[in-house]
Amino acid sequence: MRAMRAERLGGPDVLTLAEVPDPVPGPGEILVRVEAAGLNFADAERLRGSYQPPELPFVPGGEIVGRTSDGRRVLAFANAAYASKAVAKTPVEIPEDLPAGAALALLVQGLTAWHLLRTAARLEPGESVVINAAAGGVGHLAVQLAKEFGASRVIGTASTPGKRELVLGLGADAAVDGSADGYAARVLAANGGDPVNVVLDAVGGPVFDAATRVLAPFGRLTTYGTSSGVDPSPVDPGLLSEHNIAVGGYWLGAHLRLPGSTAAEALKELIALTTAGRLRPVTGAEYKLEEAGQALAHLTARRTVGKIILRP
Repeated sequence: MRAMRAERLGGPDVLTLAEVPDPVPGPGEILVRVEAAGLNFADAERLRGSYQPPELPFVPGGEIVGRTSDGRRVLAFANAAYASKAVAKTPVEIPEDLPAGAALALLVQGLTAWHLLRTAARLEPGESVVINAAAGGVGHLAVQLAKEFGASRVIGTASTPGKRELVLGLGADAAVDGSADGYAARVLAANGGDPVNVVLDAVGGPVFDAATRVLAPFGRLTTYGTSSGVDPSPVDPGLLSEHNIAVGGYWLGAHLRLPGSTAAEALKELIALTTAGRLRPVTGAEYKLEEAGQALAHLTARRTVGKIILRP
């Protein structure tokens, strides 16, 4: 079969097209002919060796839409996904008319957004939510899911007017500049002067610090990334106890490795919402398998919008 393989660690340019043996399913796994593979920032991190360094040679990728030997169209996590075939565990069947890009957006990004709201922040109907980086892969889905789950007011932050228009178009009640300078004043004004119940943050640094200042009593901030590349200052225990607020973190990968954890039920809900038109994943460009290096370079340089995919 065809696969994009790295013989050494490095940037996207180390990927080359190769003919490799078909993967052999292990216990509980099935072989899937890949229709499309999703790209994630984590793929580039693994390729560089900075995140779960792989054994070489290495075929990146972790998510696929494809066809099983008995004809079912499925969405699944899969190792070595940048290939024409892959093995997967616990695939979820998807409708024939669900576009591959939309389906793949529901896997890592959609499940993260779902669990951020349901499992980590424990959003209750009637609560207000701030979603930092709301135009991003997780953020744009979290905006929509927060409304679906009964949030009274959803405020998205984004860095440009165009991104803020996108966030409003996805159903946010307000969209504001997400930069740290003046963050608290803008968020509080967008919530009618009141503090908020929940903040989801993937930015970190000074934005994280500012976000702790807009929480209502018993409010929750959940961090799931530091895209700013700047570590926040230590959280002040006095601030937490004085205002009865909680700060926590979430990472889908660690969650799914816990005994008994499964993505199936949440995925089925996300798929149902999407096919019903109530959840709209933003999809982007499609690349041929042999263009994986170019696609990954565009993704890491932030020159893409929406979920981008490879077509073997």
